[in-house]
Amino acid sequence: MLFTTATEWAALALTLLGGWLLGLASHPGGRKWRDRYNAERDAHAAVRRDYEAKLTATEERLRTYDADRGRLAQSDARIAELERDRAALVHANERIAELERENARLRTTPAPMPTGMMSGQPAPVATRAAPVAAPEPMPLTRRVVGGSSKRGWFDWGPGGDSRARRV
Repeated sequence: MLFTTATEWAALALTLLGGWLLGLASHPGGRKWRDRYNAERDAHAAVRRDYEAKLTATEERLRTYDADRGRLAQSDARIAELERDRAALVHANERIAELERENARLRTTPAPMPTGMMSGQPAPVATRAAPVAAPEPMPLTRRVVGGSSKRGWFDWGPGGDSRARRV
């Protein structure tokens, strides 16, 4: 067991006292480490302020980019809509020009005559035949199986076959 005699206890006390005195003698003082700590704290705060300023500037730039992108998307959509309208108008103008050419051509040509008149034959006359009467509808009756009114295999329900059939 350790420290069983008084001499051992005295040696331990002397060693601890010597270590304490050696520590006090070699210690540079509290001012030096305190100055270093304050300098490090100030440097860290400056770096943090710098990063926060850069982050704020970047966020502001992103907000302006997003606003610009929204405006550009709206203007792009409007441009695409105008291009579609322009294409439709060009097509409509082409169709109008085509119809005007056709009207001018038709004004210069003589009116067509019926074919029967040119050959000396009378023009065909539309005739209408007398209307034909519609046939009488066939009455709906019960299905008869095998010449009797007895129900067959596929006749379901109380009235025989639920599907009516024309006879």
